[in-house]
Amino acid sequence: MRYSFASRTVSLLSSPLRQIRENARLNSFISLAEELPAQELFPVKLLEEAAQDVLASGPDVLQYGEPEGFRPLREWLIAEWENRKNAMIVPSQVLLTTGTQQAIDLVVRLMVDEGDSVLVENPTSPGCLQVLSMQGARVIPTVSDGNGLLIHNLEQQMKLHRPKLLFAAPTFSNPTGGVWDLGRRQDVLELCRRYSVLFVEDDSYGELDLNLKRGEVHLPSLFALDDGGRGGQVLYIGSFSKTIAPALRTGWAAGAAPVIEGMTVLKQLADTQSSTMNQRLLHRLLAGPPFSWHDHLALLNKEYATRLKLMLELLKRPLWKEVTWRVPEGGMYVWARLPEGLDSAILLKAALPKGVAFLPGGLCTAGKEGASYIRLNFSHPGRDELFLGMNLIGETIAEFTARS
Repeated sequence: MRYSFASRTVSLLSSPLRQIRENARLNSFISLAEELPAQELFPVKLLEEAAQDVLASGPDVLQYGEPEGFRPLREWLIAEWENRKNAMIVPSQVLLTTGTQQAIDLVVRLMVDEGDSVLVENPTSPGCLQVLSMQGARVIPTVSDGNGLLIHNLEQQMKLHRPKLLFAAPTFSNPTGGVWDLGRRQDVLELCRRYSVLFVEDDSYGELDLNLKRGEVHLPSLFALDDGGRGGQVLYIGSFSKTIAPALRTGWAAGAAPVIEGMTVLKQLADTQSSTMNQRLLHRLLAGPPFSWHDHLALLNKEYATRLKLMLELLKRPLWKEVTWRVPEGGMYVWARLPEGLDSAILLKAALPKGVAFLPGGLCTAGKEGASYIRLNFSHPGRDELFLGMNLIGETIAEFTARS
């Protein structure tokens, strides 16, 4: 039988991500492409103990729960926001989701009709672009510098396109690891108010601060500047996938009650609810002791800062001499610009047979300029893998530049 798939699925079915993931299952393959944390830093023993406690509490842990998610975990998040993020919220403003990807999918389904304009920080998360494409949104890339979106350009786009949403990650974005300054956050929020645009704040990497001297002083989220979502202009999205373990598939969204209510209704159509048992397990771990959330984050940031330092040293080697990059302030990636005229998708095809992969920049951008960039993950590979993987990619780049 010849199947007639929806036209929007074509790009997903032909995405190089599928080939990368298939190769990544091979023992000898090195992937610097995927969004993977360091699995040796997962709190495995403590999660095992938490699972035993949760299962010992009775059979109701295996029953259906609230579609909004396990209430004690939502209350833990509320307390954490109040203590560390200066945002006062209530349970009706929080929805637990199956990772950040589902949170993005739900808000797009709720807000965006086919053909609606949506502004995105450029570059941005590949998952965000995929969801918008599947919904038939008209994706408009926004211009930014080292401090955030350019205000004059953003206002012109809002006037011209009348977008429903603006997607961005002000703190340690995927893929650049950049961070907006306070003034730019305030100015963007004011524009969203003026033009009635919902700002979707992706803070998936917000806890991964690679500047160890920064300490506990963090710039406020736009969600906090928006009076904990009560201003109605910001939907905040977070996740435990990058800080605890991806397999728990626990993310969350927080915002104005009507938006969260609408997303909850759609979530019940999608999967009824996310795993209550996983949420109970996670809450048991976070409630501690012996687990300390803040100590765990400090451990992650120290280790990732060390791995980033190694990657930056490898980028200084002769094989990478024509490649440029900006040092990320947080997150798990280096966003690097290739030598003039070298296409990242073509480079990937040459690198895969060598047993190594990176993410071509075109998957992270709404425009064509992404072809000149690659995203390199430094959090997942061990020291030896990082050395070998960077050498293999560098050799592949050198082979192309030698021909020109």
